[in-house]
Amino acid sequence: MRLERDRLTWLTYLQLGSYGYFLYGFGPTLSLLRDEQGTSRSVAGLHGTALAVGSLVSALLVARLVLRFGRTAVMWAGLATLCTGILVYTSSTAIPLTLAGAFIGAFGGSFVVVSSAPVLSDRHGESGPSAISEANAVAAGVGTVAPLVVGACVGLGLGWRPALLVLLPVVLALAVAGRGVRAPRPALAAADGERAGRLPRRYWISWGVVTAGIAVEFCLVLWTADVLRDRMGLSPGPAAAGVTALVAGMCAGRVLGGRLALRWPVDTLLYAAILTAGCGFTVFWLTDLTVLALPTLLLCGLGVALFYPLGIARAIDASEGRPDHASARAGLGAALASGAGPFVLGALADQVGLHLALLIVPALLLVAAAGVRLGKVHAPVPATR
Repeated sequence: MRLERDRLTWLTYLQLGSYGYFLYGFGPTLSLLRDEQGTSRSVAGLHGTALAVGSLVSALLVARLVLRFGRTAVMWAGLATLCTGILVYTSSTAIPLTLAGAFIGAFGGSFVVVSSAPVLSDRHGESGPSAISEANAVAAGVGTVAPLVVGACVGLGLGWRPALLVLLPVVLALAVAGRGVRAPRPALAAADGERAGRLPRRYWISWGVVTAGIAVEFCLVLWTADVLRDRMGLSPGPAAAGVTALVAGMCAGRVLGGRLALRWPVDTLLYAAILTAGCGFTVFWLTDLTVLALPTLLLCGLGVALFYPLGIARAIDASEGRPDHASARAGLGAALASGAGPFVLGALADQVGLHLALLIVPALLLVAAAGVRLGKVHAPVPATR
């Protein structure tokens, strides 16, 4: 199989990359915002919950909106809403406003996330998993820059807000450059399938793998900066920038995963991803040395990288011809995971300390491994498309 990238493919990659910048820049700002607000980790964790609720509401609506307005309109509306969320989030230290900004940003950004996988799956057929992985690699690659920009802005005395606000003119430039490029609407048969019928059991098992993997990703993205501050003794700026190691690993993992998905069964790749993330996390959890923590974060990122793109491709294949419906339901799982995982971790950290609370991560990895085993797929996904 070969992956042929056209203007639509690259535009979809960059649209997803815009949300990746916000998402991976958002995590490092939480510890800095918590310093400004003087709140506990539980309260700071509510911002992750706000992200999740925004994603949840978005996932409930997006399949219907796509059927009515098309994927192109939905994705651009999502990016405009994301920019509005950034403006609200950066406008004040008042907790209601920062929570509202997180909600609005995730609400808009999830339109892009949920719509991008069906667009790439329809456009590339059997090479869909590779394209989805590559798109998420671009998102992680762009996201790699975000913690560095946050750390640099803090180091220069500008605060963390300009690091997020810079995304607004970038999205505007992307909208100008992408004029005339339109994503295909769902086929009529698929559209009818979106309205009725239950998704099969194999789909829901794959849904569980995606949900557990997203929970691991968000727990690490949102709390790594705090770990680097508390356990490694880093100051706020370098700790925020240190999240780059995790996101860089995710970027590299998705680039590599995009290539491997053309040649290897998806379940084999998911088992390898779980093992890689588990090994990296084990060393990261045991060490208090920055020189070891950063490379093991990179290793964690390499494994975590494949949970969403391969999991969602697997779920779409199991949806029996309802890609938008399947992606939207996976978005619900991602929303639940991204909110519940970091919030539970934060609440546990307030009770038993962040170090012990992080043991939620290997528990989630075991859940993902069980899901891969129960919903075993023998061929590369999507083998029947």
